[in-house]
Amino acid sequence: MRVNLVLIGPPGSGKGTQAVRLAQHYRVPHISTGDILRAAVKAGTPLGRKVADTLASGGLVGDDLMSDLVRTRLGEADTKSGFILDGFPRTVTQASVLDSVVASPLIVVLIEAADEEIVRRLGKRRICGSCGITQSVLHDVDEQIDPCPYCGGTLVRRQDDDPATVRHRLQTYAKFAAPVVAFYQARPTFGKVDGLRHPEEVTAALRATIDGLRTGSG
Repeated sequence: MRVNLVLIGPPGSGKGTQAVRLAQHYRVPHISTGDILRAAVKAGTPLGRKVADTLASGGLVGDDLMSDLVRTRLGEADTKSGFILDGFPRTVTQASVLDSVVASPLIVVLIEAADEEIVRRLGKRRICGSCGITQSVLHDVDEQIDPCPYCGGTLVRRQDDDPATVRHRLQTYAKFAAPVVAFYQARPTFGKVDGLRHPEEVTAALRATIDGLRTGSG
């Protein structure tokens, strides 16, 4: 049975980590629109140049660009058994486009997490400038205390993880998320989990929720 899954949750709720785990478990691709856009910015592609300022400020990229990006990605061969979308849809317009693209049942799961906990979490998140692995540090300071445990590289705070930017991102998310959740929540394939538990517990809850929704969708 196909797994067409959308994960919804505020930035920093852990949905990216969970999406990777779920993709491995269900053997479908994890499609992170944020990762695609950040890679485009880093590579200096035409797409990257279009969205660089928006990403840096914590805003949302336009519906048309995002919809075209996802429509193209879902047309690739590796999605024949399904997919896990992380970061799309973020507006009702994008959700409507997704409905027109995906024919089989779409499972939507909301990962819930309080704003201040997210600010705390992201304040301790760093990315290695060498190997690119994202990880947490013990102290919320800009100066590097320890090197990357994987490669010894320099750990830096992502520009969009700055506390002021995080709060702006959360405000932006809240503005658009409520209508998207309302768009989906009456469907029999919608569920939600508490994202503030231990990551392993969140993974187990997500798998149980997804499997239950898959069974219910036929």
